[in-house]
Amino acid sequence: MVMERLKGVFEVKGLLGGIVGALVLLVVANKSIFYAEPGYVYHVRTILGQEHVVSDVGYQFFFFGRWNSWKRALTVQAVRGGSETLDYVEVEHSETSAALPPQNIMFLDQVDANAQATVRFTIPTDQDTFLRLAHEYRTPENLLRTALIPAFKETLQANASLMSAEEYYSGGRTEFNTEFENQMINGIYIVRREEVSQKRVGDIKGSANVAMGTDQQDYGDDSKVIFVVRKMLDDTGIPLRKSQRFIDYGVSVVEARVTQMDPNQRFVERMQLKQKASADRAIAREQRVQEEEQRLLAIARGEREVAERQAKAKVDQIQRTTEAETEKQLAITEAQKQKEQSEIEKQTAQIQLEKARIEAETRRTLADAEAYQKKAVLQADNALAQKLDAEIEIQKIWAQAFANRKVPQYVFGGGEGGTPTGSDGETRAFMQMLTLDAAKRLSYDRDVKK
Repeated sequence: MVMERLKGVFEVKGLLGGIVGALVLLVVANKSIFYAEPGYVYHVRTILGQEHVVSDVGYQFFFFGRWNSWKRALTVQAVRGGSETLDYVEVEHSETSAALPPQNIMFLDQVDANAQATVRFTIPTDQDTFLRLAHEYRTPENLLRTALIPAFKETLQANASLMSAEEYYSGGRTEFNTEFENQMINGIYIVRREEVSQKRVGDIKGSANVAMGTDQQDYGDDSKVIFVVRKMLDDTGIPLRKSQRFIDYGVSVVEARVTQMDPNQRFVERMQLKQKASADRAIAREQRVQEEEQRLLAIARGEREVAERQAKAKVDQIQRTTEAETEKQLAITEAQKQKEQSEIEKQTAQIQLEKARIEAETRRTLADAEAYQKKAVLQADNALAQKLDAEIEIQKIWAQAFANRKVPQYVFGGGEGGTPTGSDGETRAFMQMLTLDAAKRLSYDRDVKK
């Protein structure tokens, strides 16, 4: 019984010892072990006065010391919705280190604007440089408040004093951003603001005297005063700079950007008026160019029409000349043809005349021969053949007339003399009388002369 009680006591003591040991180990682990997150650098101090830098990811051991985390990259932003109150967050899920409201800056031409910009810094990770940075600023919040944010504001304002607002909004944004990053990395330029007298591009003319037209008298000065910022140079010609103090502690600038620039309302209105005036000038210029083009087009159209009329008149002239020349050539050809035809006809007529003369001579000769022959025949037989032929023809006529005479169908004879009037005897007697009368009129001799 006693043994069982002693055994129970020992078991309770062993359990209590185990619990106490576990609690001791838990306390040691809580005070000596932490987990290093990625993207952070840790400043570790031990109970023995030693310190070192932890940049590796994983569980780290420190013997009853202290540690604080530094972001590898610290960001300073000037954005809409930011606050001047520094709210540095060391937890891993924070997105920014310092978010400030838009910074009011002043350009060279005294135009103020609200600028939004972002600068990202990196801290050193080697032990000596980091420990020097940690000793100087102790916490990232002190580094941001006393070094990075003031450098950010000063550089942004110094960069604005290098150019005017009109230069910025007239194509100088890239130069502005480049100079801002350059000054954040290498230091702020040491500059001097000077007044410079600049000659005007064109003469200024008055317009009060309308009678003088465009030949107005000059008025005012031909120069104007402008402000320029000149960078101070050393003996070698390199610009002098005010160095960024955080660079001495190994902090470097990764990138710097100006993301937004909002000028004051008066400048906006002035720029709008200037843009409107520029647009009006551009429109007027385009209209002038258009009018000039219209004028040139009208001139070209007139010249084209004149050229077309000249070309048409020339074509008509050439056509008429060609037609006249053709008619002339045709007339010449026709005249030559008629002339040649006349010559041919003349020659033909001469030939025909000669032929006719020859034929006439021939016919005359033949007629003379025939007449001579006939004369000779007539002289030979006293034209007996012709007389006989004439007599035969006469007899044929009388015979034909006798054959075709009209006689009564019924003849009644009476008297001693034969048939009554119209008988054959009476007709024969009549015919003989006519024959004798014809022969008497012919008065030819039927005898052939010897």
